[in-house]
Amino acid sequence: MADRKLVLLIADGLADRPVIDYDYKTPLEYANTPNMDRLAKGGLVGQLDPISPGVRPGSDVANLALLGYDPARFYTGRGALEALGAGIDLGPNDIAFRANFATVDDDFRVLDRRAGRIKKGASKLAKVVDDVKIDGVHGVKLIFKATTDHRGVLVLRGEKLSRMVSDVDPKEEGLKVGTARATDGSEEAKRTAQALNEFVKRSHEALREHPLNTQRVSDDEPAANIVITRGAGTMPALPSLKSRNDLRGACIAGTAMIKGLALAAGLDLVDVKGATGGFSTDYEAKAKATIEAAKDKNFILVHVKAPDLAGHDKDFKGKVKIIEELDGLVGSLIDEVDIGSNYVALTADHTTSVYSGEHTGDPVPIVIGGPDVPASRVTKLSEAAAARGNLGRIRGLDLMPILTDVIGRSRLYGS
Repeated sequence: MADRKLVLLIADGLADRPVIDYDYKTPLEYANTPNMDRLAKGGLVGQLDPISPGVRPGSDVANLALLGYDPARFYTGRGALEALGAGIDLGPNDIAFRANFATVDDDFRVLDRRAGRIKKGASKLAKVVDDVKIDGVHGVKLIFKATTDHRGVLVLRGEKLSRMVSDVDPKEEGLKVGTARATDGSEEAKRTAQALNEFVKRSHEALREHPLNTQRVSDDEPAANIVITRGAGTMPALPSLKSRNDLRGACIAGTAMIKGLALAAGLDLVDVKGATGGFSTDYEAKAKATIEAAKDKNFILVHVKAPDLAGHDKDFKGKVKIIEELDGLVGSLIDEVDIGSNYVALTADHTTSVYSGEHTGDPVPIVIGGPDVPASRVTKLSEAAAARGNLGRIRGLDLMPILTDVIGRSRLYGS
C-alpha cells in the first residue's frame, strides 16, 4: 500500500458561540472561508468533544486527547510541556511551570496579567530573572526562559520537590498575586511552594527597577515587573505515535506547549521562521514547511494559535480576520498535499468564546478530507453545520483511531 500522508491542522480556539450583534453567527460562520467549505463539502464533517460534553478543556489536556493520549492517564501538568517546547531538557525530579510577565502595584495587586502582551525586550528581562537565586530553600536552583510575547517557563531543579502546589497567578486582574501552597500536604510540596514563593518575590525585586521597565512606564506602557506562575508539571511518559500508530511525524507550531507535546509524542519539530505562535504568524511559511515535511513523513501536525488569542480578547472581527487568513493555509494544504491521494483534517482543541473571553464546553467542528472519505455535501463549514454532518459526534480520544483507519494504519481488532 502507498504511504498515505495525513496533515492534522489544529486551529486553537477556532470554534465559538453565536453572537447576537452579528446576526446570531459565530466568527466561523461569519467569515469567508471557501477552502474550509471545499474541504467540508467533499469530506467527513462532524462534532468533536475534546474531553466530553460540557467539559471546559485547557489546551494541554485537549491536545493530549486529540493525539490519542487519555489525559486521565498521561497528564502530568502543563508546565513540563511548556518547558520541553522551550528547549529545556527536563530531569525526572524537575518541576516546571507556565509563567507570565505581569504588572503589579506596590501591594502586589495584578494590574495586567500579560504586561501589555510585552514583545520587545522580554528576552533581556528573562536573563535577569534567570539569575535570581533561591536562598531560603537549600539545594533548589531555577531555570527561567522567555517563550512568546509575555510568556515564559520556570523550572525548579533539586531533590524532594513536587508538582502538587497551587498557582500563584490569580488568573484575574484586580486580585493580589497568590501564595503557593502544598495541595497534598506533603513535605515535598511544602518545600516546592516555599521555593516558588521566594522566586516570585525575587523576580519582582529584580524587575521593578530594570531600565526596560523604567522606559515602558515613561512610554505609558505597563511594566513587566513580576513573574507569576501556574500549571506545575513533571516530565510526561508518552508512548510515541510511531509505536502506537505507525506514524512518522513532524510538528509545525509556534507555541511552546504544542512543541513540548510533540516532542513528548516522538514527533520531529520543524523550525519555521515566522511561526510566532501569535497574531503575526506566517501562514505561507507554515504551508511550505508542511509540504516539505510531507516528503518523508506520513503525519504532520500543524498548529495555529491566533484564533484563541482573538477569542480571549473578545474581538469578533479580529477572529473573523484570522479565520479568513487561516483559510488560505487550508487551501494551500488541500492543493499541495493533494487530497486526491492524501488526507487533510481540520479541527480545534476547544471553543473560545468572544462573548466571555473564556474556553467553553461546546463541541468543535471536525473535518476530514481525502480521496475515499464519504462526502458530507455541507456547503458552509460552521459549528451548526457540523451538527448536521455525516461523522456524528465524537470525543477527542476517538480522533486518532478514526484518522489512522482512514489512512490505512489501524490495527485489526480480533482476527
